[in-house]
Order: sequence, then structure tokens, then C-alpha cells
Amino acid sequence: MIPEDLFYSAEHEWVRLEGDVAIIGITDFAQDQLGDIVYVDLPSQGDAVESGTVVGELESTKSVSDVFTPVSGEVIASNDALEATPEVINSDPYGEGWLIKVRTTGEDVTEGLLTAEAYSAVVSG
Repeated sequence: MIPEDLFYSAEHEWVRLEGDVAIIGITDFAQDQLGDIVYVDLPSQGDAVESGTVVGELESTKSVSDVFTPVSGEVIASNDALEATPEVINSDPYGEGWLIKVRTTGEDVTEGLLTAEAYSAVVSG
């Protein structure tokens, strides 16, 4: 199930907008492809991030995958709970498994992002 109230990137990240703050995580499709996530490396609070760039990585029992940010801005929070329990990304990718929060910069934050319907078409091939 792909939540309708989020935006998506072609790299399988999701974005929930709350004012000028973007909460970012990976999609259920992405966590399923990765397998059991055992380690996360995320940017620090205060880091500047540029849309489309690598900001961290997720390590699973299968592989290591880059995390891209779909928006530009300043990291205001990383999900520190994932250091001890990275498997939460597998069990709750759209909730407690969020990765970072970014205070966005720029006019149209959603430019270039996909709707749930468009993302669904990407993952269904």
C-alpha cells in the first residue's frame, strides 16, 4: 500500500510535508528490496543538503544502499532511534522508520517529486 498523502522520488524515498519541514524516509518497496536493515548512517543536525544528492546509507543483510534527499535545505533532525533499532525501517517505513527531517529551502519543494499514483506506476514496472 502506497500512502496517498506523501510525495515520492524515483530513488524510492518518501516525503511528508509539514509546513516548511520535510520528513523523509524510504518506501515500503525499498525496504522490501533491501531486506533486513542492520545499520544506518544519516546526516547530522545542521548539515546542508541538496536535492538529489546522497545524504547517508542503509546497510542490510543483502547490500548497502545510498539514501538520497529529494529536497534541499538544512537537516533539523535525524532519527537517532534507528542507531539501536534499524529494523524499525522494515516494520514501519512510513511511521517510526522515518530517516531525517529537513527545513526546506526553495519555492516549490514538490517539483520533480511523484504522486502516489505516479510512484505506483514506477514500482509496478
